[in-house]
Amino acid sequence: MHVQEWLDTVPAAAVYAVVGLVIGLESLGIPLPGEIILVSAALLSSQHGGVDPLVLGACASAGAVIGDSIGYAIGRKGGRPLLAWLGGKFPRHFSEGHIATAERSFQKWGMWAVFFGRFVALLRIFAGPLAGVLRMPYWKFLIANVLGGIVWAGGTTAVIYYVGVVAESWLKRFSWLGLVVAVGIGVASMLVLKRKAKKAQPLPAAE
Repeated sequence: MHVQEWLDTVPAAAVYAVVGLVIGLESLGIPLPGEIILVSAALLSSQHGGVDPLVLGACASAGAVIGDSIGYAIGRKGGRPLLAWLGGKFPRHFSEGHIATAERSFQKWGMWAVFFGRFVALLRIFAGPLAGVLRMPYWKFLIANVLGGIVWAGGTTAVIYYVGVVAESWLKRFSWLGLVVAVGIGVASMLVLKRKAKKAQPLPAAE
């Protein structure tokens, strides 16, 4: 079956549900490829008449805001022991260096770290739980969370959708080009953050 024909068989409700769920779980603090899923779905909506980009953007935004809010509540209740537990379960994502980098961002930028963290792969996972652990006032967190979720999810959906519409005839031959580009951007941002996290790790004590 041709890729385009297969895409046309995907139910719109399933696309909305998967996007909202994956982004919500990622925002809650579970390492999942939310950005890749969103880019793929937005590209799909540009070639699938049944997938409404407005509904897709709304579901993605809702998942981001709700997931971050739940993550905040969990972080506020779990505190530092929660970060230690996450470090044991997901050492590649919640290492001491990554946490130190994210914490410095929060201390320097406050609620703006929540807003701009939405656009960085690893910070997107940290934002909710870490804001709760650091006991950021909830009203500040909520404002940054809602604005960041809408701008990131809605903006990403709009940009990828319109790129897909404009280049529709070309993208029919290379349906997953947008996905490849998104993966490249995501990997690059993760490598930059990983390098900063490595520098932030405490030096071993001298014997």
